[in-house]
Amino acid sequence: MEALMVEDPIKAKNPISAVNPMQKSYMPPPISNLEQTGLSTLWLQDLALKIFYFQGYMSGFKLSEEMALPFTGIVDQILEILKREKLVEVRTSQMGLGEGSYTYAITGAGINRAREALDRSQYAGPAPVPIDVYNDSILKQGRGRLQATSRLMHQVLAHLVLNEVTFNKLGPAVNSGTSIFLYGPPGNGKTSVARAVGNLVQGQTMYIPYAIYVDGQVIKLYDSVNHQIIREDDSASTGTGSMRTSVRRDTRWVRIRRPFIITGGELTMAGLDLVFDTTNKFYEAPFQVKANGGILLIDDFGRQLVRPRDLLNRWIVPLENRIDYMSLHTGRKIEVPFDVLVIFSTNLPPKDLVDEAFLRRLRHKIEIGDPSYEEYRELFRRVATQKGVNYSDEGLAYLLQEHYIKKSRNLRASHPRDICDQILDISRYLNVEANLNKELIDRAAASYFVEL
Repeated sequence: MEALMVEDPIKAKNPISAVNPMQKSYMPPPISNLEQTGLSTLWLQDLALKIFYFQGYMSGFKLSEEMALPFTGIVDQILEILKREKLVEVRTSQMGLGEGSYTYAITGAGINRAREALDRSQYAGPAPVPIDVYNDSILKQGRGRLQATSRLMHQVLAHLVLNEVTFNKLGPAVNSGTSIFLYGPPGNGKTSVARAVGNLVQGQTMYIPYAIYVDGQVIKLYDSVNHQIIREDDSASTGTGSMRTSVRRDTRWVRIRRPFIITGGELTMAGLDLVFDTTNKFYEAPFQVKANGGILLIDDFGRQLVRPRDLLNRWIVPLENRIDYMSLHTGRKIEVPFDVLVIFSTNLPPKDLVDEAFLRRLRHKIEIGDPSYEEYRELFRRVATQKGVNYSDEGLAYLLQEHYIKKSRNLRASHPRDICDQILDISRYLNVEANLNKELIDRAAASYFVEL
């Protein structure tokens, strides 16, 4: 449900750049040798060979970039072993530029070894981070969350038309960092409220690894669709493929905005556990793991193919213990921190979805109801100004009397946007100015409203 709570064109130019001065900065520790990667030398050799297998030949610096590992002390050592075992060979070298500039190619023996490795897993990307290191990073970064205040919430939500009661409920709900249950009729802005909270959280940054390593298995974590990279300046970043020798942070990690991930009717029980790709033989992290450190919005809750009760039962342990358990296809259970603000948004009556026991586990329950007449007027004024419809109180009064009061029709926050769009479409067709006059209002209402 993508409802509307309209932006004020004056107030919403820059909603907020939310940076918490109290946020504890976290930086992945630097690594300078093979042992500090937390991965076996043999596993890293196989990873390098798979990259060579797919890309043919490349320089040592290029391999360093592909593996997201420093050349000096790590990748150079891996190449030395591969050369010694005649799995790769030097094709060309440029004198004076060091071994990192040499061009390496995989040999026949290396191809055979790469194929054996590919039979186990076709993952050939940045080197993963051990799961215990990832878990520790989530716990450390969770402590630096932004704490909402009344002033901050008014700033963040200034572009929405909300009453003070809702304002005062949302702030503590955001600070809880646990769960929010948004409910109410469709078209009143539940998704818009959730997105505004998401914008607040996304004002902060965090580090996540490209992938996680556990028991020889790789879990791909970074998702270009759901994670927004923040480019670091040269002083904070490391070019793994560069010839700089200074020790900088572990480049297996990427700096992102705290995630805000939305899932709706497509959510299934399988989507909440590790997804094993039987072809590529590595895992994709589920939604809640990708959302760690941020927000997971379950939109249109109750309209999934899976029963709401089954879906809710899946969340009981994570919501209470802040720990999630997932299964590898080998049967092993792994433990991952659950540092997610989960927002359930639904148009359906709560009694049709959940029982009292589960509602008790949801920390904050917030109803987003129909707007009052005054709130509706403010919404309409903002929308009309934004879209170029000539607003008048007389025209709005006619709309309310004829198409709401006489029809016993409920006000919805999304109606001003939709009615203004109808008026614009009709006015362009008639080649007249977009005004709130009786003719255009009646035409717009006739084509928009449906008697159910």
